[in-house]
Amino acid sequence: MYHKYTAKKKVVISLLFLLIVIASLFAINAGSASLNLLQVIQAILGDGTDVSDIVIWQIRLPRVLAAIIAGAGLSVAGCVMQNNLRNPLASPSTLGVSNAAAFGANVAIIVFGAGSIHSAGADAVMINNPYLVTASAFIWAMAGTGIILLLARFRSFSPEAMVLAGVALSSLFSAGTILIQYFAQDVQVAAAVFWTFGDLGRATWNEVFILAGIVGFSFIYFMFRRWEYNALDSGEETAKSLGVHVENIRMGGMFIASLITAVSVSFLGIIGFIGLVGPQIMRRIIGEDHRYLIPASALAGSVLLLVSDTLARTMVAPVVLPVGAITSFFGAPLFLYLLARGYQKK
Repeated sequence: MYHKYTAKKKVVISLLFLLIVIASLFAINAGSASLNLLQVIQAILGDGTDVSDIVIWQIRLPRVLAAIIAGAGLSVAGCVMQNNLRNPLASPSTLGVSNAAAFGANVAIIVFGAGSIHSAGADAVMINNPYLVTASAFIWAMAGTGIILLLARFRSFSPEAMVLAGVALSSLFSAGTILIQYFAQDVQVAAAVFWTFGDLGRATWNEVFILAGIVGFSFIYFMFRRWEYNALDSGEETAKSLGVHVENIRMGGMFIASLITAVSVSFLGIIGFIGLVGPQIMRRIIGEDHRYLIPASALAGSVLLLVSDTLARTMVAPVVLPVGAITSFFGAPLFLYLLARGYQKK
């Protein structure tokens, strides 16, 4: 009976991994450069032409890997947040991390002049100092997280109070962003808005390696704590009776999840709903066991972001749509459907 219980979960995880491979090949092959699947495979194996090598290795492959890694990170962060806060609506944006990062980006673009015009064409608005924007977004995102965690530590906030504090900080950072934009020049506002759209095309190999390191470390940490997360699902009192230090587990999980979000958002912009929908889908398919839910959520997030980015590049090609708009457009109805099904079952 136990083997049958675990077999289904392993099959789902295997299918998700296979789906990522298929979606990756399609995503690498999709684009304005006319390359067939054989040329793509040859380029990946190192036997491609000069043109195919540039297109694959410098443009498409970093973007695809960024989608896989960031999607996995945001989704697994949402999975842990939902467990730690005991709130199915928790996600990387629950604590205001995304809005704090957006505020930081606006500070860099508008206050420190990291946005400008470089041509008279359709791509006139650009970020002329992306590293300053990234650093500022990351610093403010972690500052917002630090405020929540300090309040929770020294004021003994409950999980519900942490969510409410996150909502309050999110509103505060949104107000700050509006005020900064109100006094900015039109070009600076355009650059700031452009940054918030979310764009995986910003990812270079440096960003991919940093993301891979952060997400990989975080995944190992979460898997190491999987039994504690299972105990938390049974309630705080039950977890404490099993020897789980609930406060430390919660603080550690929230900090690592926020770190993933801060890094992803600072590199790629605002990407919504991945951390909310991915874990919810997997919970309904394989259940609450975090031994399987954590890897399944990571893989589901990769699939969702990779497919969304491919659609963003191909729906109205050669125009590339903001991937954040695509994830929100498809994520919101899907999440409403999942909520409706959940309440119907109750």
